[in-house]
Parts: sequence; structure tokens; C-alpha cells
Amino acid sequence: MFDKAIYTNRRNRLREKVQSGLILILGNPPSTQNTFANHLHFRQDSSFLYFFGLNFENLAGVLDIDNNEDYLFGDDVDIDDIIWMGPQKSIKERANEIGVKNSESFSKLFNFLNVAIQKGRKIHFLPQYRGENVILLEHLLGIHPSQTANYVSTELIKAVVSLRSIKEACEIEDLEKFEDVAYEMHVTAMKMAKPGVVEQEIAGAIEGIGLAHGGLMSFPPIVSVNGQTLHNPYHENVLEVGRMLLCDAGAESPMRYATDITRTTPVGGKFNQRQKEIYEIVLAANMKVIDIAKPEIFYRDVHLEAMKVIANGLSQLGIMKGDIDEAVAAGAHAIFCPHGLGHMMGLDCHDMESLGEDFVGYDEEIKRSTQFGLSGLRLGRKLQTGFLMSDEPGIYFIPELIDKWKAEKKFTQFINYDKLETYKDFGGVRLEDDLLVTKDACRVLGKPIPKTVKEVEEAASI
Repeated sequence: MFDKAIYTNRRNRLREKVQSGLILILGNPPSTQNTFANHLHFRQDSSFLYFFGLNFENLAGVLDIDNNEDYLFGDDVDIDDIIWMGPQKSIKERANEIGVKNSESFSKLFNFLNVAIQKGRKIHFLPQYRGENVILLEHLLGIHPSQTANYVSTELIKAVVSLRSIKEACEIEDLEKFEDVAYEMHVTAMKMAKPGVVEQEIAGAIEGIGLAHGGLMSFPPIVSVNGQTLHNPYHENVLEVGRMLLCDAGAESPMRYATDITRTTPVGGKFNQRQKEIYEIVLAANMKVIDIAKPEIFYRDVHLEAMKVIANGLSQLGIMKGDIDEAVAAGAHAIFCPHGLGHMMGLDCHDMESLGEDFVGYDEEIKRSTQFGLSGLRLGRKLQTGFLMSDEPGIYFIPELIDKWKAEKKFTQFINYDKLETYKDFGGVRLEDDLLVTKDACRVLGKPIPKTVKEVEEAASI
């Protein structure tokens, strides 16, 4: 955990942003894997971690705005727990570690909230993504599970997003340590991208690196020669020369801050001419973002500039044609990059998105587009110093999408479908870095992971 002053300060700042009432932040319960005694690895709710810092199950925190008090609710272990888990600190001791003076057993939470309800006090809570907590809210507040979303506090969501969006020095320090773990993971994947290797061998090796450093995977790794499938979960292909391995993976630190990196490596360690041409377009788009991203610039504008780099590069290869600005404005490039440039990062790989993507990535100044491709941009709002986001342009040749648009004669003024047909066996390329917005620019976190053609070929040949 961080120092208790960090958590106290966060709760005080949250209290200042919500007018009145109680703020209820539920921790997560355990999740069974296949029997009641066999649990999946526990992952605490990220907002609970942010304000209360305790990575233990079956806890709840309450901020009393009107009376300037904080409460922690949870149960002390009994002898049966100690037999299986060993001795544990009491809830009172845990509360003291995070600067909370008031601690009670979990059962006291029910009466505590009931008294508040009878007094007509507002109880703020965040969107719930765990079914157990939706049911718990029914018992605590009398809200039917089908109606929970209607009672979520928009005021609280906006307050939490405003705080968690700006990363503190302690958060950056913790995350950057694991960016170096990400370096080891991705360089290992590059070295293993040899003919005859099964994708799963690489996926297992990089996951082992994260575990060996005390962390978990930020998300299920994407390790595939079929990079045109954006979130490909299949890991059973055998690597062959002429294919490229797309590895999108990250580790989260023991404090649960998440890294998210993507690299694309030619199987056998050497790009052929066609691979090199597409790869360098994506690299140019990635570097364009690093060059122009800074405070007070809409990330949607940064996205569009990166897409122009992609469209221009594809035009030079004869795959696209016509006026590049018009093509990007119309969304013709989205056949090659149907996702957004990036997303917020932090305690979640896609930070805070359980609170609602549009609350996190958009605001009163800018709303999400409905245009195909651009609608997938998770972060569009103005950047601020302290924002942490991904920079992940890509070029993908998706046969089914190509066939669909070609049959519809879509954007024929911008897309050379005859040339495009020859790329349907190509796959995809994505390059992703984690960027921190600084006072007047941005920087890539962590030890530089091989990214240029020369760097990747050298790393893969070792």
C-alpha cells in the first residue's frame, strides 16, 4: 500500500466534489472457480483500492460527507480462517493503516445505511459489474437488481473520474517499475517468434514472467499470427516464416497498476519487403502520436492525425487513393484500423471503464462519434498533465470486412480494392506504448522496448 496520507487525501478530495450524503464504495467478494473451496485469484475493485487501499475480500467503505467521517466495514478472521490462512490483522488495524478511524463488522453496514435511509440521506454508489454486489445492494438499499443502474450516482462517477484521471507521482513510480517487466515479456516474445513454436508456448512464457515478478496479467494476452483479429484469444497456431506474431500483453503490479504494450514481430526475425512497408507505416503513426500529444489537445484530434499517417502510407503503396484528408474525414481508413488510438490507463488496463466509457473518455466539451472506427475511440477528450493513456495504432487486413465493403462498393473513391485483394493473407500489425502526459508534452513509460525494424530484427535474432 501507499502511505496512509495518500488514501486520506484522496477521500478528502472526493468528499469535496460530492455535495452531501454518504458515499458507499463496495469492495469485491471472492469468486469461486469450480467449487466453493476453490477460488479464482482475488482482484479487488479498483475504486475501492484507490480510496481504501486494502486488497482483501468482503470489505466496504463509506465516506460521510456531511460529518467528515470515514468508515470501514469488514469481519475479523476466526480460528477456522487462521487454520487455512494463518493469522491476519484485525479490521481495526487495517483501518488504521489507511487512516480510517471508524471500523465495524460487515453486518453493521446494513443498520448503518438503514438509519441513513430513514433520515432521507442520499447514498451515492458507483456502477456495479459483479453480480454479487448487485444483489448486496438490494439487501443494503432495497433496490431491485434490474433497477440498480437507475440509482447509480452520476455526481460520484464524475468525481471519481476527475480524481483517478490525474496520476500521482506514487502511481507513476509503481507503474513504471512494471513497465520494465513488460520489456522483459515482449523481448522474450520476440526471441521466441521462431518457426515451429506454438503461440501458447510464448503466451505461457510471458505470463510466467509477470508472475515471477509478483504481478498478474493486466488482461488475457493476445499472442497470435492472425493479428487481423483484434482481440484474438486463440493460441494454438504453429508459427511459420512469412507470418508475423502480434503480442499484446501487459502485467499489473502487486499494487494493481496495469501496463499494456503491443509489439509485432516477423516469424524468424526478418521482415520481408511487404511486412516492412506496412510495419513502418504503423510505426510512423505511433511516433506521430508521441510527437504531438500534450496538454490541452483533444486525443480525438491526435487519433485523426495518426489515421492520416496510416492513410497516406497506404496511398503510397497504392492501397488507398484520393484526397487523404477527405478519406479520413469520411472514415474510409477504418477498414484498416477499425479501433480507436487508445484508452486511459491506471488501476485498470482500460482505466475506470466500469464507470462508463463516455464518462472516462469524453465530457461536456466532446462527445463520442457514431462513425465506424471513430466510434471505437475510448479516449477523445482534452489531455491533461498526469493523464496516462495507450498509443496503439494498427493496420489490419480483415478479409471479411474487405469483402463486405467491396460488395457494398463502399469508398471506392478512396480504396483500391484490386490492390487490397492481394493483402487479404497479410494479417495485422499493431504497435502500442504507454504514454504519460507531462507539463508540455508526453513521454513513453519504461525502458524502451525494441520498436524500429532494425531493433526488432536484432532482438528477435538473439
